[in-house]
Amino acid sequence: MDIIDAIILGIIQGLTEFLPVSSSGHLELGKAILGADALPEESLLFTVILHFATALSTIIVFRKDVIAIFKGLFQFKWNEETQFSMKIIISMIPAALVGFFLEDFLEVFFDGAIVIVGIMLLITGFLLYLADMAKTTDKGVSYRSAFVIGIAQAVAILPGISRSGATISAAVLLGVDKSKSARFSFLMVVPLIFGKMAKDLLSGDIHFTGDQTVAITAGFIAAFVAGLAACTWMIKLVRQSKLTYFAIYCFIVGLIAIAWSIWG
Repeated sequence: MDIIDAIILGIIQGLTEFLPVSSSGHLELGKAILGADALPEESLLFTVILHFATALSTIIVFRKDVIAIFKGLFQFKWNEETQFSMKIIISMIPAALVGFFLEDFLEVFFDGAIVIVGIMLLITGFLLYLADMAKTTDKGVSYRSAFVIGIAQAVAILPGISRSGATISAAVLLGVDKSKSARFSFLMVVPLIFGKMAKDLLSGDIHFTGDQTVAITAGFIAAFVAGLAACTWMIKLVRQSKLTYFAIYCFIVGLIAIAWSIWG
């Protein structure tokens, strides 16, 4: 993988981790176009680095909330911070179970199955459209809604289903305030990202050589900067009910991906 490819994939990851258009789906499309999937060992390491970059950008944007979550976890008082921390933990359960028990089964969807990515992007577009049509409320995230949002996050493991799109849409359709939906969506994924990173690092499947350093560093910086911009931008877009634009984008890219897989 050369530096240009690394930067392109880093920008794709940074933007699509937060914008509701599926980071995993776009990475699969990007690898198919650039040929980066010809290097599976490097690809796994590079994916871990990109996810770390976007997790770091989330922590910086929501640094006050992250501090509050940690305070909630380590305090012995049942206050607002503690309750929010518990809701984050509850939301992690479905995705953690799916990742632990079905990881080998799900790998088939990350092996150049572009037609599946296209179909899932169409589903993402439909969810975003429904969410944008939902009424505005001031309701917060409950324990029940946290678990349902967690189920949406688990489904979003499939490439083409946007994690942020699925979780924000689920929250909004459950009646949660749109700004609170976006905030919860971005914060709930951080522990899972670090958990997945730890699992990959301990698996022994990651291989690193010195000649990858420059490309990996370039990809990390690109993903981090793009992630900061996309996270901040997305909060404003959700609040302003402009998800329909992303729904249209997902419909277009999804149809192109399906056509690519059939006639490409």
